[in-house]
Amino acid sequence: MNFNPREHHRRSVRLKGYDYALPGAYFITICTFLHHCLFGEIVDGAMFLNEMGTVVAEEWVRSPHIRPALQMDERTVMPNHIHGIVIITALDPVHEGAQSHAPEVPKSEVGASAATDRAPQVCNTKPGARSPAILQRKPRSLSSFVGGFKSAVTTRVNMIRGTPRKPVWQVNYHEHIIRSEESLRQIRKYIRANPWM
Repeated sequence: MNFNPREHHRRSVRLKGYDYALPGAYFITICTFLHHCLFGEIVDGAMFLNEMGTVVAEEWVRSPHIRPALQMDERTVMPNHIHGIVIITALDPVHEGAQSHAPEVPKSEVGASAATDRAPQVCNTKPGARSPAILQRKPRSLSSFVGGFKSAVTTRVNMIRGTPRKPVWQVNYHEHIIRSEESLRQIRKYIRANPWM
């Protein structure tokens, strides 16, 4: 599918002006391409991963070994998406001396994705959309992690199913900046309960 800027234009859900390489905790949701159920099935409120779902879980756990500035917190792999909490812990030279958590942002500056601590709307990105922003990922940022994670999973999943270059993920992802311990607690609870919902 060719990129058509009129058809595939999407508004960013990122908080304008926020540096997503800053240390802090982020709740992310990444959905499969066309919402295909690739990773297993839910039976009686429990998620049973298939071989491709196991790849997703393994790459999540492997991520801090590849990217030492990350800690991986709670996560759940669902049939057609993954919810997880990523914590950026280390500072790159640009952020030396910065705070050790996501700074407070006045409510008037908060975008739609970070305005509240409620669970996000999941995966409303048009399938097949491409964004020039993908080419501008900042090193050690949240988008850099997501890009690397998606790439690693896609490579392994396509080896399993014998489908080179077939998309596994939607282009975008949803993020939420976690600003308090209470918010972190609630999001962990939401992630753990997701197979029951």
